[in-house]
Amino acid sequence: SANRLTLTARIAELSEPRRTPAGLPALSLQLEHESMQEEAGQQRTARATVKAVALGAMAERLQQQALGTAWCFNGFLMSPRGGRQLVFHIQEFHPV
Repeated sequence: SANRLTLTARIAELSEPRRTPAGLPALSLQLEHESMQEEAGQQRTARATVKAVALGAMAERLQQQALGTAWCFNGFLMSPRGGRQLVFHIQEFHPV
């Protein structure tokens, strides 16, 4: 079953790098997206603030990026254990 997300967004916040219990590098991010979308025949501004996480080498690459820079992110959505909020798990990113 499909669970893929592609999102163009800018990095609004980066947490301090940490390690998972398994020892993998982990990084939490807050991404901000803004675009024009058509819905029901109308143009509207779509804004979203998205909680995201990256693990392993992806976390190490992302922690080197500057706040405010825009990227195209690819990954999947997941709720943490016992959590209700969706978190975007970043698997790759590239320049917009």
